[in-house]
Amino acid sequence: MQKLLLTIDKISTFVGHIFSWLIVSLTLLITWEVFSRYALDKPHDWAFDGMIMMYGTLFMMAGAYTLAKNGHVRGDVLYGFFPPRLQAGLDLTLYFVFFLPGVTALCWAGYNYAGESWAIWEHSGITSSGPPVYPYKTVIPVAGAFLLVQGIVEIIRCIRCLKDGKWPSREEDVEEVDVEKLKEQMHVKDEDIAKLDEFVTAKKGSDK
Repeated sequence: MQKLLLTIDKISTFVGHIFSWLIVSLTLLITWEVFSRYALDKPHDWAFDGMIMMYGTLFMMAGAYTLAKNGHVRGDVLYGFFPPRLQAGLDLTLYFVFFLPGVTALCWAGYNYAGESWAIWEHSGITSSGPPVYPYKTVIPVAGAFLLVQGIVEIIRCIRCLKDGKWPSREEDVEEVDVEKLKEQMHVKDEDIAKLDEFVTAKKGSDK
């Protein structure tokens, strides 16, 4: 079971990493449009639509990745002090009360929404020559499906935590810098840092 959970974590991570490149594309598009508009006096009427679609796709497709990394917003001020079983019980309740109904509705409504858009070959109405939006609307049910699968994984983790009293491991990804671990790897001690501070302070005093 743990292997299956980590495999789905890896899929969510892979999807998140792939779509994260839209940040680069979006930055390049905005930069080019600003240059084209103000330096060349040749704005593109489709650029605004493109920016919205890129940002929306990035936001939606990052949902499962963020959930896999336990990165969604919660009240950590209190939650972090709770024992694992209480955390798992709260999470499990919220998953069944809010997450599953909400994401299931997102998938169903998004499927119908995208289907109607494909049926009429819908184009953006923001500008006269708006680009097609049916591929963009297809992202809604796809992102919802990834999020739903990852949510089921998180529900299983909650159940295992309630049983074992500890959280199962997750797929590792980019982590914040652990200062203590970094000092250990660099063979630096707190005494050395204190001596360096004293030396710098004394040096500044002598320069004055």
